[in-house]
Amino acid sequence: MSGALRLENVSVGYGRKPVLDHLDIGPLPPGSLVAVVGSNAVGKSTLLKAIAGLRTASGRILLGDTDLTQLPLTRRVRLVGYLSQALPQPTSLVAYEAVTSAFRAVRGDLSAPEAERMVEDVFSALDLRSLALRRLSEMSGGQRQMVGLAQVLVRKPPLLLLDEPTSALDLRWQLNVLQTVRAITREEGAICLMAIHDINLALRFCDRIVVLGGGGLLAEGTPEAVMDAALLRRAYGIEGRVERCSHGFPIVLTDRAVAPDPAARAIS
Repeated sequence: MSGALRLENVSVGYGRKPVLDHLDIGPLPPGSLVAVVGSNAVGKSTLLKAIAGLRTASGRILLGDTDLTQLPLTRRVRLVGYLSQALPQPTSLVAYEAVTSAFRAVRGDLSAPEAERMVEDVFSALDLRSLALRRLSEMSGGQRQMVGLAQVLVRKPPLLLLDEPTSALDLRWQLNVLQTVRAITREEGAICLMAIHDINLALRFCDRIVVLGGGGLLAEGTPEAVMDAALLRRAYGIEGRVERCSHGFPIVLTDRAVAPDPAARAIS
């Protein structure tokens, strides 16, 4: 499976409560790492759940020529890898068993040697070999978050949906995760949508940025093209600036909180 991701007239909510309405995004080409950003409760997690098939949505969600909304969940999970904010449970399973079990549940078509090779590869890519034989019940929250990420990446789906994958991690592991995910998306020609709160990490690592607010899309494009002081005020209710660090990367410097823009408030 290859091809761009496009969302056409997508609406999703909870019961009668709308969260995102008539949303159009893309096309997002293969090999793209895309940050999904915005203030609290604007629908970042809801959007990822809708694409994953965990929330009912209207409209079309196209991966190449395939409308994901028309696929049964059993076929959709072969194309979409979803990492939720919830950490893997602290069970007696060791990390290697947890990743292997998650992989075999979706990719039962592969032989045992093939599955073992792919599990070994993801532990190496994420630098997790030291955790392979440790029980999840003995791990920190950040370590379990890394195991959860391994469970998603090992399947090599063409579409990755990561909901705050660095929230429980220290600085080194945040950088390790983003470097690894960026490398995998480029090498595999995958597309990754990543909900993230750290705007500077998004600007540093992501090819494109999707800014949500007010029940819809505030901006979409390359970080350099869309992120500016006006968007920071509209999306986050802050006064801030976008400058360049000594290595040339864009960074957001925040000055103060201001009254939020009523037009950009989240419906939820």
